[in-house]
Amino acid sequence: MDRARLQDLLDRETAEAARRGPRSRGAYGRAEHLFGRVPMTWMNKTAGPFPRYLATARGARVTDIDGQEYIDFCLGDTGAMAGHSPAPVAEAVQRRFTDLGGATAMLPTEDAEWVGAELTRRFGLARWSFSLTATDANRWAIRLARAVTGRPKILVNSYSYHGSVDESLIVVGEDGAGAPRPGNVGAPCDVTLTSRVAEFNDLAQLERALAHGDVAAVLMEPALTNIGIVLPEPGYLAGVRELTRAHGTLLINDETHTFSAGPGGCTAAWGLEPDLLTIGKAIGGGVPAGAYGLSADLADRLLGRADLDLVDMGGVGGTLAGNALSVAATRATLEHVLTDAAFARMTALSERFAAGVRAGIEAHALPWSVSLLGARSEYRFADPAPRTGTASAAAADTALEDYLHLYLANRGILLTPFHNMALMCPDTTARDVDTHTEVFAAALTELTA
Repeated sequence: MDRARLQDLLDRETAEAARRGPRSRGAYGRAEHLFGRVPMTWMNKTAGPFPRYLATARGARVTDIDGQEYIDFCLGDTGAMAGHSPAPVAEAVQRRFTDLGGATAMLPTEDAEWVGAELTRRFGLARWSFSLTATDANRWAIRLARAVTGRPKILVNSYSYHGSVDESLIVVGEDGAGAPRPGNVGAPCDVTLTSRVAEFNDLAQLERALAHGDVAAVLMEPALTNIGIVLPEPGYLAGVRELTRAHGTLLINDETHTFSAGPGGCTAAWGLEPDLLTIGKAIGGGVPAGAYGLSADLADRLLGRADLDLVDMGGVGGTLAGNALSVAATRATLEHVLTDAAFARMTALSERFAAGVRAGIEAHALPWSVSLLGARSEYRFADPAPRTGTASAAAADTALEDYLHLYLANRGILLTPFHNMALMCPDTTARDVDTHTEVFAAALTELTA
């Protein structure tokens, strides 16, 4: 690839983004009282000199304050996989908050049992509890795993993503041993004291780590997502389950991103049997919500422990967790929006998206690949696609990503900012997908001219 040409194109698209966004640029410049000038520092991870400021969002469309409309394949990095402000969720929120009154009262609602039963139908875990984020669901699942096993350490895959959970910020270092993930902020202790790590798709490395006998749980995504999609090789996930059982270690499936695989995530699609399952983001239809599920045996073992204060001091709750508003939104999302039929349509569109991207890559003989996970598609700057998190991280190309993201955004298409992920929602159309195919092909033509 001609890197000088890439830089010239990136400079051109950066200047065009600045020209198109004077109001967003002004708002960003005036944000003196925000840490990093944004409500959450992650919002600075965007191609271009400043983030676009949201004006409106509905379905698969967002509009910024400069009046630019975008086909949204980012969808809040999965948080809006149900689409923006889906009508059934908006109606449920309105009814709960305005008509009935009360977002939170530290009292249960009947919606919660409906949601628990539906999550059991989808994922198979028998007992459920709620949180406001998947990060908290993971934190609480880890505490429960430590309590029931009496073991101190958690094992994760290198470059997996589990929110800001301290124990998960570990990668495989150059010497093959665990090392702190670069950039971790204010770690309370050396992460190797709390965690072990193994590469995704490496059963031998996993077995060596579990042989120490100190791992309470393996916390994993059934497919890596946040470092780019890394799919499991045949037999890998079955091997993980076999090894965890052999070593007395619990298995936690984090389905927050892999929920895109289908109505019951990878757990249902691939017949997985975790001891715990965590999920967040999409299940609330845009309203903060998370959940964690436990097998019936594990739930009984925990509830039978007189020494565990699961009501107050156990670190497995929060004042707003399971609040009436979040649970109402979750019920509406699961009952009426992210249905089995919706997932079938979303997956078909994702396959259409991937086919269009492959056609563009093949037309220019680029050494890239495309990975699919149900309603989620992603193109990678490597062929074959990386099989581990470390290899996936090494395949990143910031300048190339920024060029493609800005080229698309300047022509009305948004991808997830920190990699090339496109997600479908129930309101995404075939025309939306084909528009991306056309603009992506044009970007490659300019790049390879």
